[in-house]
Amino acid sequence: MRIAPFKIEEWMNRYEESALIDLSGTCIKPMSVNELCQLSGTYPQKDGVFDLLLDYGKITGSDRLKSAIKTLYTEQKVDNITVTHGAIGANQLVFLSLLEKDDEVVAIVPTYQQHYSIPESLGAKVKLYFLKEENNWLPDIAELSQLVTSKTKLLCLNNPNNPTGAVIPNPLLEEIVDMASKRNVWILSDEAYRGLNLIGNPYSKSVADLYSKGISVGSMSKTYSLPGLRVGWICAREDLISEANHQRQYNTISISSIDDYFASVAIENQDLILKRNLVIQQQGLKNLIDWLKLNTEFDCVIPTGGTTALIKYNKNVPSRELCRKFQNRTGVALLPGETLEMEGYVRINFCAPYLLQGLDLLATYCATL
Repeated sequence: MRIAPFKIEEWMNRYEESALIDLSGTCIKPMSVNELCQLSGTYPQKDGVFDLLLDYGKITGSDRLKSAIKTLYTEQKVDNITVTHGAIGANQLVFLSLLEKDDEVVAIVPTYQQHYSIPESLGAKVKLYFLKEENNWLPDIAELSQLVTSKTKLLCLNNPNNPTGAVIPNPLLEEIVDMASKRNVWILSDEAYRGLNLIGNPYSKSVADLYSKGISVGSMSKTYSLPGLRVGWICAREDLISEANHQRQYNTISISSIDDYFASVAIENQDLILKRNLVIQQQGLKNLIDWLKLNTEFDCVIPTGGTTALIKYNKNVPSRELCRKFQNRTGVALLPGETLEMEGYVRINFCAPYLLQGLDLLATYCATL
């Protein structure tokens, strides 16, 4: 199987580790084991964690973990959930479970490259729907309805969106579901940032709760600040979960029983973790807004959720060149918009430490171009 280079991950692998200030990532201050245990009042030794056999974990996730995940939804049962190797593993299993050669897929971009490159590698016919800055990076239902037809098998979206930080309002999300339902189209909603809305309820409605052919993908990495656990999940109707469990035998088998334990602890204490993370997120957003007011040569639609924002830098310099030379000079890592099919922009993590220092260095550098 031939597949396109994964531009985001290849850039991160090359530049992230050497950064003095890393604004290129997506997570909110990952927690240590000690911090998670102190926050949740958990005692792993008392729970027998050190007596766990380092054997395969329960293949589709423990009952405890799946029961915890179920609480994140309103209409789901344990049988509607399978646990995966991160959201990246969940997305791949969905594509492998649903798609065959010549199937039509519509992907809303910018988004994580999996959403279009894996379908293309499977021989699917992929159509891209580009979000527009002037529409606050939200889908236009009339335009999307022209692209999604009765021939479309799968619509892929990301809500809250990485990299724009846009959150699809629930009424618009319901319109998208209604449109897909009339055309009998599956919806894959990558909801890795669900729980990090900056306005109103931190949790948007989930596609899996709204639609029988809705597939929700979740993760411990973003909302729960535990990317090192490498735990994600698929929430969908039972026939899709059954096929995903068939496919997983070839690439996942199970996650670690230790990761399963700590993921269970985290979701069972989600309110405490969200309280911690929303403070960091809100402060980061305030810092970004204050900086933009002082640096009007940059443009940005203010994020309404997630951890990332797209900044337009208004210089006639390719984003890869800008980010590479900027990091070489200052040690500050940014993500080039070109890796997201968005030339002329850079992506930042507005929740990152030293955000203002990094952005001030960017303003100073761009003034020399």
